[in-house]
Amino acid sequence: GAQLGVPLLLALCSSLLQKSLKGGLVTAGGLTIGGSLEPLHNAVDVAELAAEKGAQMLLLPVSCRRQLNDLSDDVAAKLTVIYYLDARDALLKALAD
Repeated sequence: GAQLGVPLLLALCSSLLQKSLKGGLVTAGGLTIGGSLEPLHNAVDVAELAAEKGAQMLLLPVSCRRQLNDLSDDVAAKLTVIYYLDARDALLKALAD
């Protein structure tokens, strides 16, 4: 249940807007009470688990870029990683077209 602030916010906003989120998308990231993003310390583990479960895209905070340099080639080939700057950016990138 840790680091689920952004996914929960995306689900609630999607419901309010009555628009679907992209299929095959895994999102991770925490929010503070003030609304700022919390750092994600295990981005490689999240990416590996997402690929194992069949995800096609991974939506992560931009602060995780350097961590994903340690990602194996197999996992990197399976996932499209999309980075977001803030919660609003995450919502815009997660909404289905």
